[in-house]
Amino acid sequence: MNRTVLLVGALVVVPLLVFLAFGFRFDPGAIDSPLIGKPAPTFSLVDLDGRTVELAALAGRPVLINFWATWCVPCIAEHPMLLEAARRYEGRVHFLGIVYQDEPDLIRRFVAERGAWGPSLLDPGNEVAISYGVYGAPETFVLDAEGVVVQKMTGLLDWESLNTTLEDLT
Repeated sequence: MNRTVLLVGALVVVPLLVFLAFGFRFDPGAIDSPLIGKPAPTFSLVDLDGRTVELAALAGRPVLINFWATWCVPCIAEHPMLLEAARRYEGRVHFLGIVYQDEPDLIRRFVAERGAWGPSLLDPGNEVAISYGVYGAPETFVLDAEGVVVQKMTGLLDWESLNTTLEDLT
């Protein structure tokens, strides 16, 4: 009887472990966004000061959209890079931060201490994050002047890639 239970258990557990191990080989962040080459999902969000920002109103210049949060360690690490990029591309690229699962008061404090590279937009219910397929912060989308998504970067930004992408669009 014990051998039968062991054999049946092994027949159930071993394939399950193989299936799980196979799934861990893939990085979900490495999956290409289906938005690449398509018009970006439009939105109208309010910033920390209550001003409305509409993506459609920014047409004519490239747009960088960064989903970020104060609790996100890579977001904190890339903040100086975004400050530098916003300074370098001022007047040529719109920079938007969309608050991802964070509190407005924490974002206000963070921006007051470290500076802002663009408006921090509130996304109640994460509706915009969902429309962009965001599964975690930071995620960055770059749109061309016509509002088409040309690149998605997951995780900590790489200055060379970011700079090259923005230079190509300006």
